[in-house]
Amino acid sequence: MSRSLRRGALAATAIVISIASLTACGAGNNAQTLGVKPDNAAVTVEDVQIQNVLVITQPESGRRGPAVVSATIFNNGQGQQTLESITLPGTAATVKLTPAKGAGPVVVPAGGSVVIGGEGNATAVIQKGVPERKNGDVQEVVFKLSKTGDVGLQAFVVPATSYFEGYGPTEIPAPPAKPGKPTQKPTGEPTAPETGEPTGDAGHGAGH
Repeated sequence: MSRSLRRGALAATAIVISIASLTACGAGNNAQTLGVKPDNAAVTVEDVQIQNVLVITQPESGRRGPAVVSATIFNNGQGQQTLESITLPGTAATVKLTPAKGAGPVVVPAGGSVVIGGEGNATAVIQKGVPERKNGDVQEVVFKLSKTGDVGLQAFVVPATSYFEGYGPTEIPAPPAKPGKPTQKPTGEPTAPETGEPTGDAGHGAGH
């Protein structure tokens, strides 16, 4: 299938899981692996299936800082694929991909899967967050794989709380300091005033 036809097929193959609450068994093959139960997005293109896609922001609403993309990518083909990039169309965000171990690309093995997000897994960090989106919004997320090409879908934007706490950003900026409070405590010991008089015994020294 050509790249243009493949992109055109995305709209027909993208599936947003029902808003109804889902159990781990009903949410897809990887629901127990990813450890999240709520309603997430999924898409299948050729041999690639991507499930449980979320954009997870800082736990406190309005707090500026990195966000992450969380997902599980299945590769049902006979050859491994590399996740070359993740982009968020319509935003200025850049996403940094890091494998679970070591350096190099994020590889999806043949007949296997890779989890993005959560302790011990690969990560996709949106370094400056997504200021264009608020929690509860829907954001387009495009995964570019080495053989399948672009695979896009709509994902929910959620805070790193409740089910998503262990999959959110690991870098949580400190809250801004409240104005009007001193940064150091006074010691309570007054300093001696300057008298202008020499501290040594100048007359005694001169006599010798």
